[in-house]
Amino acid sequence: MFWRSVVGKLWATILLLVSVVLLILTVLLLQYFEHFHSEHAEEQMINHASLIVDVLEDEETSESAIEMSWKIADTYSTKAVILSGEEDYWYSSGNSMKELPLSVLYEDPQLSSVLNEGQPVVQRGDYELNGANESHQELLIVGIPFQSESEIGAVFLYQPLEMVNEASVQTKHIIFLSAGIAIILTTIFAFFLTTRITAPLRRMRTASLELAKGNFDTKIPVRTRDEIGHLGMAFNRMARALNTNLAALNREKEQLSRILSSMADGVVTLDRRGEMRVTNPPAEAFVQAWRYENDKNEKNGNQLPEEIGYLFKQVVATETEQIAEVDVQGRSWGILMTPLYDKNDIRGAVAVLRDMTDERLHDKLRKDFIANVSHELRTPISMLQGYSEAIIDDIAGSEEEKKELAQVIYDESLRIGRLVNELLDLARMEAGHIQLNLDKVNISEFSHRVVRKFSGLAKEHDVKLQESIEQLDTILEIDPDRIEQVLTNLIDNAIRHTSEKGSVTLKVNSVEQGIKMDVEDTGSGIPEEDLPFVFERFYKADKARTRGHSGTGLGLSIAKNIVDAHNGKVSVHSKLNEGTTFTVLLPYDKTN
Repeated sequence: MFWRSVVGKLWATILLLVSVVLLILTVLLLQYFEHFHSEHAEEQMINHASLIVDVLEDEETSESAIEMSWKIADTYSTKAVILSGEEDYWYSSGNSMKELPLSVLYEDPQLSSVLNEGQPVVQRGDYELNGANESHQELLIVGIPFQSESEIGAVFLYQPLEMVNEASVQTKHIIFLSAGIAIILTTIFAFFLTTRITAPLRRMRTASLELAKGNFDTKIPVRTRDEIGHLGMAFNRMARALNTNLAALNREKEQLSRILSSMADGVVTLDRRGEMRVTNPPAEAFVQAWRYENDKNEKNGNQLPEEIGYLFKQVVATETEQIAEVDVQGRSWGILMTPLYDKNDIRGAVAVLRDMTDERLHDKLRKDFIANVSHELRTPISMLQGYSEAIIDDIAGSEEEKKELAQVIYDESLRIGRLVNELLDLARMEAGHIQLNLDKVNISEFSHRVVRKFSGLAKEHDVKLQESIEQLDTILEIDPDRIEQVLTNLIDNAIRHTSEKGSVTLKVNSVEQGIKMDVEDTGSGIPEEDLPFVFERFYKADKARTRGHSGTGLGLSIAKNIVDAHNGKVSVHSKLNEGTTFTVLLPYDKTN
């Protein structure tokens, strides 16, 4: 709106100031000229009357003196009356103005004092004039006494006040016209001046909006060396300084972001309300696992895990760093939270999350390895020893019984052989000696073939085997035998650990990083305390869930090593009595 702009405010201020000054000046001038014209008319008539008096006193009331007096009166547009004694009087005839009755001159107290007391008189009033139609008129009358033939006379000059007021009216018109012209010129000048003054300000406003958009190359042209010019130079210096400072801040921010992204530990920065502001990939993985475990909506990106929220309250209350350990999806996370200060007040906190699972498990695995190997070998060795003793002691009476015992010994020896081979394979894989026979494979056709292979086993266990395989034209370079070994292990485990009427689903779809394979089942799930061990050697689920099928406990560990050899990733999510999901991600680029 115009009146809210700087141009409107300056224009209105200048116009109001000039208007007030002109108003005061006009009132003073009107009063001055009104008195000036009145006093000037009185002074002029007194001078004329005095001149006539001088003529009459020099030549007395002769005919030539009277004629000279009339000329003086006509010259100045006044009507003259000359009184000499009580009977002689003369009216000037050259003026068309009506005559003032003598009775007025003799009877009016002020005017009669000229003859009676010999005092000059100046008077204004409404008087009745002689004529066919008698009328009243405002007159200015000047009377001056004179001495004539030993008698006192008087000269009266009178003039309508309209003539005096006419000059005042003309003067008023001139004053009003001058004031109006001054107002118009002031308006034009003020608008022009304010526009010139505010034009640089408007350019600065436009430049400021460009700065707000991030265009720090904006410059204001400086054409003057006054205050506005200095303001423009200061604005340009500010823009350059902002550009330099923001570039430095962006470099520092990028450097900090790279440092956080490359950290193995998770980092979470919290504001004073306890909301997450900055996280790095390990911290995001922790939050996603917590959401999965607690059925939280992923759209609420700033929702703080309850454990970290409680720790944050402790940090704010005590203003000291706090340490805690949290179990999420079977993994142990150590949390160290330290307060962040804004001068003397806490403005937030920073939490460092370290995955302590491996450290907790290494000692246990070292202790359990020998026990697990011994456990796996003890049963077949005991059976070999027992059945061989039975043959030696001739407990089996018939050839058929001997063959049966020999078959048991043979099966157990095969079991020991498989265990040893798997241990050797696993050792080679972990040592980096795995040999991959890479080939270009159509993942969709490959996945359909793997599912068909397990259709018979699924029917045997009364489990519904499903597939949700995206039709992909992508050709992936993998070792098909090794990847089939991975899917075989995952699907076989899913079928064995799923109760009757349950379902097992293989999902294959393309993601940004590569091909994602999910093996989902509706089985009994994996206890949370067992999740960290699923990819470790000799891990076995609860025997009650295997329905009589036992394995070596090395399948998932071998599967993980195969996926790692393809530079992929394998992970698991599970809830007890709800099901388990194993996810395999095979990247497009094997160099990453």
